[in-house]
Amino acid sequence: MAGAAKAGEKAILDAWHSFGKFIGAHMAPIAVACVVAACAFPAQLSHLAPAVPWLFALVSFQGALTNKLRNLAQAVGRPIPLLLTIAFASGVMPVVAFLLAKALFGSNMHLVTGIVLEYSVPVAAISTMWISMFGGNVAEGLATLMVSSVLAPVTIPATLQVLLGHAVHVDAGPMMLNVILTVALPAVLGMGLNDVTHGWAARSLSPGLMPAARVAIVLVIASNATSAAPYLTHLTPQLVGVLVFILLFASTGYLAGLALARLAGQDVPGTVSMVFQCGMRNISCGAVIAAQFFPPAVMFPVVAGTLFQQVLAATYGKLMGRILGVRPDAPALGDALPATSAPTAPEAH
Repeated sequence: MAGAAKAGEKAILDAWHSFGKFIGAHMAPIAVACVVAACAFPAQLSHLAPAVPWLFALVSFQGALTNKLRNLAQAVGRPIPLLLTIAFASGVMPVVAFLLAKALFGSNMHLVTGIVLEYSVPVAAISTMWISMFGGNVAEGLATLMVSSVLAPVTIPATLQVLLGHAVHVDAGPMMLNVILTVALPAVLGMGLNDVTHGWAARSLSPGLMPAARVAIVLVIASNATSAAPYLTHLTPQLVGVLVFILLFASTGYLAGLALARLAGQDVPGTVSMVFQCGMRNISCGAVIAAQFFPPAVMFPVVAGTLFQQVLAATYGKLMGRILGVRPDAPALGDALPATSAPTAPEAH
C-alpha cells in the first residue's frame, strides 16, 4: 500500500512538473492567445488586476529560490552590465525613438510624444519573470531593475524636457513601493531561504512551485493586455502604422541587448538578463504619466506596447534557446553553476 501511494504521489508530481514545462515550452503562442483573449474579453479579464501583485510576488519568489544572496552582491560589485543596460534603455532608446517617430509621424506630435514616453520609462518589473524562466541572472536583473526605477524621477523628466520640451513630475514613491513589494522583497526572501536551507529550496521547493509560477505569468500577461483593448476600436491607417512601428522598434531592444551582452563579455545567464531588460519597459508607469500630463491621444502609443511586449519576450526567449542553448526550465545562476564557471555566450550571427 505504501509503495502504491508513493507511486501515485510521484505520478501526480511528474504530471504537475510536465504541465509547467509545457507552458514554458509554448509560451510564445500562449502569450499571443492571452493578448487576443484580453482584447476580446477585457471586462472579464480585468477582474484579475487585484491579484496581479500577488502573482508577481509568487513568480519573483520562485525564480529567486535558485539564487543566493551572494549573487546579488556580485551583481552590484560588477556594475558594467547594469550600467550598459540602463544607459541603453534610458538614453539611447528614447533618442532613437524620437528621431524615427518625428520622421514617420511628425504631423501628429501627440503620437510622437507617446512613442518617446513609451521608451523613456524604466525597465519593466515583469522582466525578472522572464529572466527567471529562462535561467538568467536573477540577481543582476533585480539590481538593474532597482537602479532603473530609482533613477526614473530624474531620467523621465529630463528626457521629455530635452527631446520634447515638456515638463513633468514623476512620483517615484508608488512605483518603488510596487517594485519592492512585488519583486525585490520576494526575491530576497527566496535567495535567503535558499541560503538557510543549504540549497534545498533550489533542489526541491523551486521545481514544485515552477508550474504555479508559470500559470501566474500567463494570468499577468492576460491582465496587463486588457489596458490596450479600448484603444483598438477606432484604428486609422496612421494608428496601424504606430502599432507596426512599436512592434518593430521594440524588437530592436532585445537584439541590442544581445549585442551589448557580447560587448560586456557576459556569460549565458547574464546575456539572458540583458536581453530581456533592454527590450522590456514599465508600460504602466508610462500610462500613468500620459494620463496625468498629456492629452488622451498620447496614451495610444504607450499602451500599444502591451500588445507586443510579452509576445516579443516569449519569442526572443525561444530565439535565445537556439542561439544560447537556454530553455524555459533552465536552472538560474546560483544553483547548478557557480558564477565563475557559467559558459560565455556565443557570438550572435
